[in-house]
Amino acid sequence: MATEIKAPTFPESVADGVVATWHKKPGEACSRDELLVDIETDKVVLEVVAPADGVLKEILKNEDDTVLSEEVIAIFEAGAAATASAPADESTPASAESPAGTEEPILSPAARKIANEKGIDPTTISGTGKGGRVTKEDVVRHAEQKPAPAVAAAPVVQASSAPRVEATTPVFAGERTEKRVPMTRLRARVAQRLVEAQQTAAMLTTFNEVNMKPVMELRARYKDQFEKRHGVRLGFMSFFVKACAEALRRYPAVNASIDGNDIVYHGYQDIGVAVSSDRGLVVPVLRNAENMSLADIEAKIREYGKKAQGGKLDIEDMTGGTFTISNGGVFGSLLSTPILNPPQSAILGMHKIQERPMAVNGQVEILPMMNLALSYDHRLLDGKEAVTFLVTIKELLEDPARILLEL
Repeated sequence: MATEIKAPTFPESVADGVVATWHKKPGEACSRDELLVDIETDKVVLEVVAPADGVLKEILKNEDDTVLSEEVIAIFEAGAAATASAPADESTPASAESPAGTEEPILSPAARKIANEKGIDPTTISGTGKGGRVTKEDVVRHAEQKPAPAVAAAPVVQASSAPRVEATTPVFAGERTEKRVPMTRLRARVAQRLVEAQQTAAMLTTFNEVNMKPVMELRARYKDQFEKRHGVRLGFMSFFVKACAEALRRYPAVNASIDGNDIVYHGYQDIGVAVSSDRGLVVPVLRNAENMSLADIEAKIREYGKKAQGGKLDIEDMTGGTFTISNGGVFGSLLSTPILNPPQSAILGMHKIQERPMAVNGQVEILPMMNLALSYDHRLLDGKEAVTFLVTIKELLEDPARILLEL
């Protein structure tokens, strides 16, 4: 019986997707739940699997074609047998008997991308997926077990989606090489949104600095008990999320957004936390952050971090958000002006903690200081509101007991 294979249902925030890779060819046999095709959106890569045992009869959308939500992309014949012209299924014993290293294993796009970036030879990875397919988790696990490769004297810089350059490829001194690769859909969408934010919003940034000594002392005092009790480590981000949630409660306009000629005030605080992944920067959202404990926040951020590295973040994980926190300090940034994440009206930038001489009660003390940056939409927020919001965050962090007591 012929069945239509459709693209996944995209949420309202995702207009369309692109066919990234077909893993099966017309006439090729498929098992139930076996991967057929990857659909790349501007947020995540979605996998479409076979609905039953059968044969992929016809492909209607080729690789690099744009598809809409629930658009028919192929015809599947349930219960049918593979045609004689179809290539042998990679899970057959014949392929399994091939000498080790003579054939490159089948990799999913995400697995191949990670392998390329980390310089891992795919033939050295043991696949645990269907038919020996190498999954993203296989590559990540292999990378963790494998010692870091030596850095070449003259490395070749390449994009994450470019083919892997073999270590034996000669690089001649003075050679002026160039490589042109298409933007990934995620990078293209990020670029589009950043340009839109600067063109449509009246963006302005205000700065302040916070003494991190109280938070650091509190963390050092209780981190062992915290980890033993909750099973997660106590980091700085949970303090910032709680401080922002309290400040957003006091200044609801910072938590609002502009929709046409209307201002939408959100009665909840969904705070996005920027996370670096192999596909680029993603912003998963902590839903109802105002109701989360420090342990809840740390556990959720850890979960999102693992999902981001494994390429398993769902669209729902990154949809929405009323405020964003970006931590450039983990990469050594001392000061920056973060760009708004539309349609949000503000974003907080954290930076590196650095010891500096500070005047305290007429005396000079060396204190661990962090620069804070708040970029905001001046159409919605005036300077006074933005500055007092940032000062509130500073005061809460410099006296963290006020976060718990909501003072």
